[in-house]
Amino acid sequence: QVQLVESGGGLVQAGGSLRLSCAASGRTFGNYAMGWFRQAPGKEREFVAALHWSGRNTYYGDSVKGRFTISRDNAKNTVALQMNSLKPEDTAVYYCAATVGNWLTVDGYNYWGQGTQVTVSS
Repeated sequence: QVQLVESGGGLVQAGGSLRLSCAASGRTFGNYAMGWFRQAPGKEREFVAALHWSGRNTYYGDSVKGRFTISRDNAKNTVALQMNSLKPEDTAVYYCAATVGNWLTVDGYNYWGQGTQVTVSS
C-alpha cells in the first residue's frame, strides 16, 4: 500500500513554470514506478509522464515532451514534475500515481493521489 499527496499546483501565466511534488508513504517507494496524469474538464485523463522504479527509463506524452521533466528522490519518497513553458492547454488537475505493474498504461496504476489544480492563464 502507498498513499500519495500532491502539492505545488497553482495559477501561472503562459510561459511560466511550476514544480509539482508528490509525497508517498510506505517503506517500499523504490519498488514503484511513478506517473503523472492530468484531467481537464470534459476531457479524458491524459498520461503526462512516468518514471520507472529504477529511475533509468522515462515516458513523456507528446504534448509535454521537451517542456516537462519527471524526477524522483527515493530517499525522500518523493516524485516531482517540473513544468516549463506552460501553456493554457496545460490547465488541468494533475494526479500522481504509483504502480508495481505496467507503468506505461493508465490502467496499470493502482494508487492515486487526490490531485492538484494547475491553471495557466493566457
